[in-house]
Amino acid sequence: MDRAEEAELVARLRKGDKAALRVVYASFSDRIFGFLLRLARRRDVAEDLHQETWVSVARHAERLADGTDLAAWLFTIARNKFRSWRRWAALDFTRLSFDAEGAEPEGPSARPDAGDEIVALEKALEALPMAHREVLLLVGVEGLEPKQAAEVLGIQPEAFRQRLSRARAALAEKLDGPARKDAAVIG
Repeated sequence: MDRAEEAELVARLRKGDKAALRVVYASFSDRIFGFLLRLARRRDVAEDLHQETWVSVARHAERLADGTDLAAWLFTIARNKFRSWRRWAALDFTRLSFDAEGAEPEGPSARPDAGDEIVALEKALEALPMAHREVLLLVGVEGLEPKQAAEVLGIQPEAFRQRLSRARAALAEKLDGPARKDAAVIG
């Protein structure tokens, strides 16, 4: 989608055009869900957060400003939904029985057909601190430009580039030790 199409969609969203919302949903839904699944590592949680993200998009579309970058706006909403869930989940609910019993994290072990390299990469990503995982997912998996990803994270582009560099180094360390240089496959 080029900038002119995006600007038209933003204008239509601000006016409450449901067809525009369907276009945006069709264009970004899978990417948003994948991002949330990789952050939450649980399909049930990602599904809930995905739904909450799109409810927020529908409710707040009229607040969009001219020139809004839709991808950055959508990923910001999704990330904020995840961060809210993570704060809530940090509370000690382990004694409550209404939680999803036996819910296993979604990840490499849930897909026996995944190749060894993909499994190793996903395990290494899961072992990274959240700040590193976020930058790698936004750029490497979701394909956002560094400027967009910086906007999603609420940081300056230069700070983002530094965080991305550190995240790539940490990923390389997790994959094969400090000598591994080909971790740049992510982004």
